[in-house]
Amino acid sequence: MGMMKTIEKQDVEYKSSWRDEYLKWICGYANAYGGRLYVGINDNKEIVGVDDAKKLSEDIPNKIQNILGIVADVNILTDSAGSKDYLEIIVESYPYPVNYKGEYHYRSGSTKQELKGSALNKFILERTGKHWDGIPIPKVSIDDLSLIALKRFRKEAARSKRVDEGVLNDSTEHLLQDLHLIDDSTGLLKNAAILLFHPDPERYVTGAHIKIGFFRGDDDDLAFHDEVHGSLMEQIDKAMDLLTSKYINYAISYEGVSRRETPTFPEGAMRESLLNCVAHKAYAIGVPIQISVYPDHIVFWNPGELPKQLPIEKLLQKHPSLPYNPDIANTLFRSGDIEMWGRGYRKIIKSVLEQKQLPPRIEYINGLMLTYYADAQTQLKMEGADEKVAQIIEYVIANESINNTEVQKLLKVSKPTATRLLKQTEFWLEMQGAHGRGTHYELKWKAS
Repeated sequence: MGMMKTIEKQDVEYKSSWRDEYLKWICGYANAYGGRLYVGINDNKEIVGVDDAKKLSEDIPNKIQNILGIVADVNILTDSAGSKDYLEIIVESYPYPVNYKGEYHYRSGSTKQELKGSALNKFILERTGKHWDGIPIPKVSIDDLSLIALKRFRKEAARSKRVDEGVLNDSTEHLLQDLHLIDDSTGLLKNAAILLFHPDPERYVTGAHIKIGFFRGDDDDLAFHDEVHGSLMEQIDKAMDLLTSKYINYAISYEGVSRRETPTFPEGAMRESLLNCVAHKAYAIGVPIQISVYPDHIVFWNPGELPKQLPIEKLLQKHPSLPYNPDIANTLFRSGDIEMWGRGYRKIIKSVLEQKQLPPRIEYINGLMLTYYADAQTQLKMEGADEKVAQIIEYVIANESINNTEVQKLLKVSKPTATRLLKQTEFWLEMQGAHGRGTHYELKWKAS
Protein backbone atom coordinates (compact mmCIF):
# COMPACT_ATOMS: atom_id res chain seq x y z
CA MET A 1 0.00 0.00 0.00
CA GLY A 2 1.11 3.58 -0.70
CA MET A 3 2.15 5.78 2.21
CA MET A 4 1.07 9.43 2.59
CA LYS A 5 4.04 11.68 3.23
CA THR A 6 1.89 14.55 4.52
CA ILE A 7 2.25 15.08 8.26
CA GLU A 8 -1.12 15.22 10.00
CA LYS A 9 -1.99 18.65 11.39
CA GLN A 10 -4.87 19.83 13.51
CA ASP A 11 -6.75 20.94 10.38
CA VAL A 12 -6.36 17.60 8.55
CA GLU A 13 -8.42 14.43 8.99
CA TYR A 14 -8.15 11.03 7.33
CA LYS A 15 -10.99 8.59 6.60
CA SER A 16 -10.77 5.19 4.94
CA SER A 17 -14.14 5.56 3.19
CA TRP A 18 -16.89 8.13 2.83
CA ARG A 19 -19.89 8.32 5.16
CA ASP A 20 -22.48 11.07 5.11
CA GLU A 21 -21.85 11.68 8.83
CA TYR A 22 -18.50 13.20 7.83
CA LEU A 23 -20.49 16.24 6.76
CA LYS A 24 -20.33 17.08 10.50
CA TRP A 25 -16.52 17.32 10.21
CA ILE A 26 -16.85 19.59 7.18
CA CYS A 27 -19.30 21.71 9.17
CA GLY A 28 -16.74 21.85 12.00
CA TYR A 29 -14.00 23.02 9.63
CA ALA A 30 -16.25 25.72 8.14
CA ASN A 31 -17.08 27.05 11.63
CA ALA A 32 -13.43 27.05 12.73
CA TYR A 33 -10.37 27.74 10.59
CA GLY A 34 -11.03 25.56 7.58
CA GLY A 35 -9.27 22.27 6.87
CA ARG A 36 -8.82 19.25 4.64
CA LEU A 37 -10.55 15.89 4.81
CA TYR A 38 -8.92 13.01 2.93
CA VAL A 39 -11.11 10.04 1.99
CA GLY A 40 -9.36 6.80 1.09
CA ILE A 41 -6.53 7.13 3.61
CA ASN A 42 -6.55 5.26 6.92
CA ASP A 43 -5.42 6.44 10.36
CA ASN A 44 -1.85 5.27 9.63
CA LYS A 45 -1.73 7.65 6.64
CA GLU A 46 -1.76 4.69 4.26
CA ILE A 47 -3.58 5.19 0.97
CA VAL A 48 -6.23 2.47 0.70
CA GLY A 49 -8.19 4.13 -2.09
CA VAL A 50 -11.93 4.53 -2.71
CA ASP A 51 -14.27 2.91 -5.20
CA ASP A 52 -16.12 5.15 -7.64
CA ALA A 53 -13.92 8.16 -6.93
CA LYS A 54 -15.43 10.06 -9.87
CA LYS A 55 -19.01 9.51 -8.65
CA LEU A 56 -18.09 10.51 -5.08
CA SER A 57 -16.36 13.65 -6.38
CA GLU A 58 -19.71 14.68 -7.87
CA ASP A 59 -22.01 13.48 -5.05
CA ILE A 60 -20.08 14.94 -2.08
CA PRO A 61 -20.07 18.59 -3.30
CA ASN A 62 -23.83 18.35 -3.89
CA LYS A 63 -24.40 17.01 -0.36
CA ILE A 64 -22.18 19.72 1.12
CA GLN A 65 -24.12 22.42 -0.71
CA ASN A 66 -27.60 20.96 -0.11
CA ILE A 67 -27.16 20.11 3.60
CA LEU A 68 -24.59 22.67 4.80
CA GLY A 69 -25.25 25.47 2.35
CA ILE A 70 -21.56 25.99 1.57
CA VAL A 71 -19.17 25.16 -1.25
CA ALA A 72 -16.07 22.97 -0.89
CA ASP A 73 -13.51 21.79 -3.42
CA VAL A 74 -13.37 18.00 -3.91
CA ASN A 75 -10.32 16.75 -5.82
CA ILE A 76 -9.45 13.28 -7.05
CA LEU A 77 -5.84 12.36 -6.24
CA THR A 78 -3.86 9.24 -7.16
CA ASP A 79 -1.07 7.46 -5.31
CA SER A 80 2.47 7.39 -6.72
CA ALA A 81 1.92 3.95 -8.24
CA GLY A 82 -1.14 5.19 -10.10
CA SER A 83 -3.28 2.34 -8.78
CA LYS A 84 -5.41 3.93 -6.06
CA ASP A 85 -7.59 7.02 -6.19
CA TYR A 86 -8.46 9.00 -3.09
CA LEU A 87 -10.29 12.28 -2.42
CA GLU A 88 -9.17 15.60 -1.00
CA ILE A 89 -11.95 17.82 0.37
CA ILE A 90 -10.80 21.41 0.97
CA VAL A 91 -13.01 23.45 3.31
CA GLU A 92 -12.63 27.19 3.83
CA SER A 93 -13.43 29.01 7.08
CA TYR A 94 -16.81 30.76 6.83
CA PRO A 95 -17.57 34.15 8.42
CA TYR A 96 -21.13 33.12 9.34
CA PRO A 97 -22.47 30.12 11.34
CA VAL A 98 -22.79 26.88 9.38
CA ASN A 99 -25.06 24.11 10.66
CA TYR A 100 -25.58 20.44 9.90
CA LYS A 101 -29.33 19.73 10.15
CA GLY A 102 -29.64 22.29 12.95
CA GLU A 103 -26.45 21.17 14.75
CA TYR A 104 -23.45 23.51 15.02
CA HIS A 105 -20.15 21.65 14.94
CA TYR A 106 -16.72 23.15 15.56
CA ARG A 107 -13.23 21.80 15.00
CA SER A 108 -11.28 22.44 18.24
CA GLY A 109 -7.69 21.22 18.32
CA SER A 110 -7.66 17.70 16.91
CA THR A 111 -11.28 16.94 17.82
CA LYS A 112 -14.72 17.97 16.67
CA GLN A 113 -17.36 19.11 19.13
CA GLU A 114 -21.00 20.06 18.87
CA LEU A 115 -21.59 23.52 20.28
CA LYS A 116 -24.44 23.84 22.76
CA GLY A 117 -25.68 26.23 25.44
CA SER A 118 -23.53 29.25 26.26
CA ALA A 119 -20.75 28.06 23.92
CA LEU A 120 -23.21 28.06 21.01
CA ASN A 121 -24.60 31.46 21.96
CA LYS A 122 -21.08 32.91 22.11
CA PHE A 123 -20.15 31.37 18.75
CA ILE A 124 -23.24 32.68 16.96
CA LEU A 125 -22.78 36.15 18.43
CA GLU A 126 -19.15 36.26 17.31
CA ARG A 127 -19.99 35.03 13.82
CA THR A 128 -22.67 37.68 13.45
CA GLY A 129 -20.28 40.41 14.62
CA LYS A 130 -21.92 40.91 18.00
CA HIS A 131 -20.87 40.52 21.62
CA TRP A 132 -22.84 39.25 24.61
CA ASP A 133 -22.59 42.55 26.45
CA GLY A 134 -24.24 44.29 23.47
CA ILE A 135 -27.42 42.19 23.52
CA PRO A 136 -30.55 44.24 24.47
CA ILE A 137 -32.59 43.28 27.54
CA PRO A 138 -36.39 43.82 27.62
CA LYS A 139 -38.44 45.07 30.59
CA VAL A 140 -35.64 47.16 32.14
CA SER A 141 -35.92 50.94 32.01
CA ILE A 142 -33.51 53.77 32.68
CA ASP A 143 -35.48 54.55 35.84
CA ASP A 144 -34.44 51.12 37.20
CA LEU A 145 -30.75 52.03 37.19
CA SER A 146 -28.76 53.00 40.28
CA LEU A 147 -28.38 56.73 40.86
CA ILE A 148 -25.30 56.00 42.97
CA ALA A 149 -23.63 54.09 40.12
CA LEU A 150 -24.48 56.81 37.59
CA LYS A 151 -23.18 59.50 39.94
CA ARG A 152 -19.96 57.56 40.40
CA PHE A 153 -19.50 57.32 36.61
CA ARG A 154 -20.16 61.04 36.09
CA LYS A 155 -17.67 61.97 38.80
CA GLU A 156 -14.88 59.75 37.49
CA ALA A 157 -15.56 60.63 33.83
CA ALA A 158 -15.35 64.35 34.66
CA ARG A 159 -11.95 63.67 36.21
CA SER A 160 -10.72 61.60 33.25
CA LYS A 161 -12.01 64.16 30.71
CA ARG A 162 -12.98 61.32 28.36
CA VAL A 163 -16.63 62.36 28.17
CA ASP A 164 -17.85 65.70 26.89
CA GLU A 165 -18.92 67.96 29.73
CA GLY A 166 -22.24 68.67 28.03
CA VAL A 167 -23.02 64.95 27.83
CA LEU A 168 -22.16 64.45 31.51
CA ASN A 169 -24.57 67.21 32.50
CA ASP A 170 -27.32 66.02 30.15
CA SER A 171 -29.99 63.37 30.80
CA THR A 172 -29.11 59.79 31.71
CA GLU A 173 -30.65 58.65 28.42
CA HIS A 174 -28.33 60.93 26.44
CA LEU A 175 -25.34 59.75 28.50
CA LEU A 176 -26.16 56.05 27.90
CA GLN A 177 -26.61 56.71 24.18
CA ASP A 178 -23.21 58.40 24.08
CA LEU A 179 -21.72 55.32 25.78
CA HIS A 180 -23.45 53.04 23.22
CA LEU A 181 -25.32 51.26 26.03
CA ILE A 182 -28.72 51.56 24.33
CA ASP A 183 -29.48 49.28 21.38
CA ASP A 184 -30.12 51.43 18.28
CA SER A 185 -32.71 49.14 16.67
CA THR A 186 -34.87 48.39 19.74
CA GLY A 187 -34.17 51.30 22.08
CA LEU A 188 -33.58 48.77 24.89
CA LEU A 189 -30.76 48.83 27.42
CA LYS A 190 -27.91 46.45 26.62
CA ASN A 191 -26.52 43.76 28.93
CA ALA A 192 -23.55 46.07 29.55
CA ALA A 193 -25.84 48.84 30.89
CA ILE A 194 -27.56 46.40 33.28
CA LEU A 195 -24.24 45.12 34.62
CA LEU A 196 -22.63 48.53 34.95
CA PHE A 197 -25.50 50.53 36.42
CA HIS A 198 -28.34 48.32 37.73
CA PRO A 199 -28.40 48.04 41.55
CA ASP A 200 -29.03 44.28 41.30
CA PRO A 201 -27.69 42.95 37.97
CA GLU A 202 -27.92 39.37 39.27
CA ARG A 203 -31.68 39.53 38.67
CA TYR A 204 -30.76 39.32 34.98
CA VAL A 205 -27.23 37.88 34.93
CA THR A 206 -26.43 34.92 37.21
CA GLY A 207 -23.13 35.10 39.08
CA ALA A 208 -22.50 38.79 38.36
CA HIS A 209 -20.61 39.35 41.61
CA ILE A 210 -17.13 38.99 43.15
CA LYS A 211 -16.06 36.47 45.81
CA ILE A 212 -13.04 37.21 48.02
CA GLY A 213 -11.58 34.77 50.54
CA PHE A 214 -8.59 34.60 52.88
CA PHE A 215 -6.90 31.20 53.23
CA ARG A 216 -4.43 30.56 56.05
CA GLY A 217 -2.43 27.96 54.20
CA ASP A 218 -4.13 25.87 51.52
CA ASP A 219 -7.48 25.95 49.74
CA ASP A 220 -9.14 23.95 52.51
CA ASP A 221 -8.21 26.41 55.26
CA LEU A 222 -10.60 29.33 54.63
CA ALA A 223 -10.42 31.89 57.44
CA PHE A 224 -13.10 34.31 56.23
CA HIS A 225 -14.71 35.53 53.00
CA ASP A 226 -16.89 38.26 51.50
CA GLU A 227 -19.17 38.60 48.48
CA VAL A 228 -19.40 41.90 46.61
CA HIS A 229 -22.75 42.58 44.91
CA GLY A 230 -24.42 45.50 43.16
CA SER A 231 -23.60 47.36 39.95
CA LEU A 232 -20.14 46.84 38.46
CA MET A 233 -19.43 50.53 39.07
CA GLU A 234 -19.91 49.92 42.80
CA GLN A 235 -18.34 46.43 42.85
CA ILE A 236 -15.02 47.85 41.65
CA ASP A 237 -14.71 50.27 44.58
CA LYS A 238 -16.15 47.88 47.20
CA ALA A 239 -13.84 45.02 46.19
CA MET A 240 -10.77 47.26 46.10
CA ASP A 241 -11.61 48.69 49.52
CA LEU A 242 -11.97 45.19 50.96
CA LEU A 243 -8.67 44.06 49.47
CA THR A 244 -6.65 47.00 50.74
CA SER A 245 -8.29 47.63 54.11
CA LYS A 246 -9.06 44.07 55.20
CA TYR A 247 -7.47 41.26 53.22
CA ILE A 248 -4.00 42.55 52.43
CA ASN A 249 -3.65 44.10 55.87
CA TYR A 250 -4.56 40.75 57.42
CA ALA A 251 -2.07 38.98 55.16
CA ILE A 252 0.65 41.38 56.31
CA SER A 253 -0.11 40.81 60.00
CA TYR A 254 -0.72 37.06 59.69
CA GLU A 255 2.20 34.99 61.04
CA GLY A 256 2.11 31.58 59.44
CA VAL A 257 4.51 28.80 60.33
CA SER A 258 6.40 29.13 57.05
CA ARG A 259 6.49 32.94 56.91
CA ARG A 260 9.92 34.49 56.63
CA GLU A 261 9.09 38.09 55.95
CA THR A 262 6.20 40.54 55.78
CA PRO A 263 4.19 40.05 52.56
CA THR A 264 3.13 43.02 50.48
CA PHE A 265 1.11 43.26 47.27
CA PRO A 266 1.36 46.31 44.98
CA GLU A 267 -1.94 48.18 45.07
CA GLY A 268 -1.71 49.41 41.48
CA ALA A 269 -1.32 45.89 40.12
CA MET A 270 -4.20 44.68 42.31
CA ARG A 271 -6.52 47.33 40.90
CA GLU A 272 -5.54 46.61 37.28
CA SER A 273 -6.13 42.88 37.81
CA LEU A 274 -9.52 43.52 39.38
CA LEU A 275 -10.52 45.80 36.48
CA ASN A 276 -9.30 43.22 33.95
CA CYS A 277 -11.52 40.63 35.62
CA VAL A 278 -14.54 42.93 35.46
CA ALA A 279 -13.96 44.05 31.85
CA HIS A 280 -13.06 40.67 30.34
CA LYS A 281 -15.23 38.22 32.25
CA ALA A 282 -17.49 35.87 30.28
CA TYR A 283 -20.66 36.85 32.14
CA ALA A 284 -22.85 34.37 30.24
CA ILE A 285 -21.10 31.49 32.06
CA GLY A 286 -22.79 32.55 35.30
CA VAL A 287 -19.78 32.11 37.61
CA PRO A 288 -18.47 34.93 39.87
CA ILE A 289 -15.00 36.45 39.76
CA GLN A 290 -12.90 34.87 42.53
CA ILE A 291 -10.03 36.50 44.43
CA SER A 292 -8.12 34.25 46.84
CA VAL A 293 -5.72 35.84 49.32
CA TYR A 294 -3.01 33.83 51.11
CA PRO A 295 -0.23 34.92 53.51
CA ASP A 296 2.33 34.97 50.69
CA HIS A 297 0.34 35.28 47.46
CA ILE A 298 -2.93 36.48 45.96
CA VAL A 299 -4.85 34.92 43.05
CA PHE A 300 -7.28 36.63 40.66
CA TRP A 301 -9.44 34.21 38.67
CA ASN A 302 -11.75 35.29 35.92
CA PRO A 303 -14.11 32.88 34.09
CA GLY A 304 -13.77 33.26 30.37
CA GLU A 305 -11.19 32.86 27.64
CA LEU A 306 -8.54 34.83 25.81
CA PRO A 307 -9.03 35.97 22.21
CA LYS A 308 -7.65 33.29 19.89
CA GLN A 309 -5.32 35.85 18.31
CA LEU A 310 -3.77 36.67 21.70
CA PRO A 311 -1.84 33.72 23.19
CA ILE A 312 -1.28 33.78 26.94
CA GLU A 313 2.49 34.33 26.63
CA LYS A 314 1.84 37.64 24.81
CA LEU A 315 -0.18 39.22 27.64
CA LEU A 316 2.83 40.77 29.37
CA GLN A 317 4.07 42.23 26.08
CA LYS A 318 2.69 45.21 24.20
CA HIS A 319 -0.50 44.10 22.45
CA PRO A 320 -3.65 45.60 20.91
CA SER A 321 -6.75 45.99 23.05
CA LEU A 322 -9.11 43.06 22.42
CA PRO A 323 -11.82 43.43 25.08
CA TYR A 324 -14.12 40.46 25.61
CA ASN A 325 -16.90 42.94 26.49
CA PRO A 326 -16.28 46.02 24.31
CA ASP A 327 -19.26 48.02 25.64
CA ILE A 328 -18.26 47.44 29.27
CA ALA A 329 -14.62 48.18 28.43
CA ASN A 330 -15.55 51.40 26.61
CA THR A 331 -17.53 52.66 29.63
CA LEU A 332 -14.69 51.82 32.03
CA PHE A 333 -12.27 53.58 29.68
CA ARG A 334 -14.45 56.69 29.52
CA SER A 335 -14.65 56.76 33.32
CA GLY A 336 -10.86 56.57 33.52
CA ASP A 337 -10.87 53.19 35.28
CA ILE A 338 -8.99 51.34 32.53
CA GLU A 339 -6.78 51.99 29.53
CA MET A 340 -8.32 50.82 26.26
CA TRP A 341 -5.20 50.33 24.23
CA GLY A 342 -3.80 47.13 25.70
CA ARG A 343 -1.73 48.88 28.38
CA GLY A 344 -3.31 47.28 31.44
CA TYR A 345 -0.65 44.60 31.73
CA ARG A 346 2.12 47.14 31.15
CA LYS A 347 0.77 49.10 34.12
CA ILE A 348 0.84 45.88 36.15
CA ILE A 349 4.50 45.35 35.28
CA LYS A 350 5.37 48.94 36.20
CA SER A 351 3.61 48.53 39.55
CA VAL A 352 5.34 45.28 40.54
CA LEU A 353 8.79 46.38 39.41
CA GLU A 354 8.53 49.57 41.44
CA GLN A 355 7.97 47.33 44.45
CA LYS A 356 10.94 45.10 43.52
CA GLN A 357 8.74 42.13 42.65
CA LEU A 358 8.18 39.97 39.58
CA PRO A 359 5.20 40.15 37.21
CA PRO A 360 2.41 37.70 38.11
CA ARG A 361 2.28 34.11 36.99
CA ILE A 362 -0.37 33.81 34.27
CA GLU A 363 -2.18 30.52 33.75
CA TYR A 364 -5.36 29.37 32.05
CA ILE A 365 -7.40 27.04 34.28
CA ASN A 366 -11.04 27.16 33.13
CA GLY A 367 -10.43 30.89 32.95
CA LEU A 368 -7.58 33.35 33.27
CA MET A 369 -5.62 33.15 36.56
CA LEU A 370 -3.08 35.73 37.74
CA THR A 371 -0.98 34.95 40.83
CA TYR A 372 1.06 37.61 42.62
CA TYR A 373 3.68 36.62 45.19
CA ALA A 374 4.67 38.73 48.18
CA ASP A 375 8.37 38.30 47.42
CA ALA A 376 10.45 37.29 44.43
CA GLN A 377 12.14 34.44 46.31
CA THR A 378 8.85 32.59 46.84
CA GLN A 379 7.80 33.13 43.23
CA LEU A 380 11.12 32.02 41.77
CA LYS A 381 10.95 28.82 43.78
CA MET A 382 7.44 28.14 42.45
CA GLU A 383 8.66 28.82 38.91
CA GLY A 384 11.46 26.26 39.19
CA ALA A 385 14.53 28.47 39.60
CA ASP A 386 17.37 26.90 41.60
CA GLU A 387 19.12 28.86 44.34
CA LYS A 388 21.91 30.37 42.21
CA VAL A 389 19.59 31.34 39.35
CA ALA A 390 17.22 32.93 41.88
CA GLN A 391 20.08 34.99 43.31
CA ILE A 392 20.90 36.34 39.83
CA ILE A 393 17.31 37.33 39.16
CA GLU A 394 16.88 38.93 42.59
CA TYR A 395 20.04 40.95 41.90
CA VAL A 396 18.53 42.20 38.63
CA ILE A 397 15.26 43.12 40.36
CA ALA A 398 17.23 45.23 42.83
CA ASN A 399 19.82 46.68 40.40
CA GLU A 400 18.02 46.59 37.01
CA SER A 401 20.75 44.62 35.21
CA ILE A 402 23.66 42.19 35.60
CA ASN A 403 26.64 41.09 33.49
CA ASN A 404 28.87 38.04 33.51
CA THR A 405 31.53 39.67 35.70
CA GLU A 406 28.94 40.67 38.29
CA VAL A 407 27.58 37.10 38.35
CA GLN A 408 31.09 35.81 39.03
CA LYS A 409 31.49 38.20 41.98
CA LEU A 410 27.99 37.64 43.31
CA LEU A 411 28.19 33.84 43.35
CA LYS A 412 31.98 33.42 43.54
CA VAL A 413 32.05 31.25 40.42
CA SER A 414 34.19 31.03 37.28
CA LYS A 415 33.33 32.76 34.01
CA PRO A 416 32.19 29.51 32.28
CA THR A 417 29.92 28.72 35.25
CA ALA A 418 28.51 32.26 35.19
CA THR A 419 27.81 31.88 31.47
CA ARG A 420 26.01 28.57 32.07
CA LEU A 421 23.91 30.05 34.87
CA LEU A 422 22.94 33.06 32.77
CA LYS A 423 21.63 30.72 30.08
CA GLN A 424 19.34 29.21 32.71
CA THR A 425 17.75 32.61 33.36
CA GLU A 426 16.23 33.03 29.87
CA PHE A 427 12.66 32.60 31.19
CA TRP A 428 13.12 35.76 33.28
CA LEU A 429 16.03 37.70 31.75
CA GLU A 430 16.87 38.99 28.29
CA MET A 431 20.35 39.70 26.95
CA GLN A 432 21.05 43.30 25.96
CA GLY A 433 23.91 44.76 23.95
CA ALA A 434 26.46 43.19 21.62
CA HIS A 435 28.45 40.13 22.55
CA GLY A 436 31.46 40.88 24.68
CA ARG A 437 32.10 43.62 27.20
CA GLY A 438 28.82 45.49 26.54
CA THR A 439 26.58 42.48 27.15
CA HIS A 440 24.29 42.60 30.14
CA TYR A 441 20.96 41.07 31.18
CA GLU A 442 17.70 42.76 32.17
CA LEU A 443 14.25 41.53 33.13
CA LYS A 444 12.61 40.72 29.79
CA TRP A 445 9.37 42.46 30.79
CA LYS A 446 11.17 45.70 31.47
CA ALA A 447 13.20 45.42 28.29
CA SER A 448 10.22 44.75 26.02
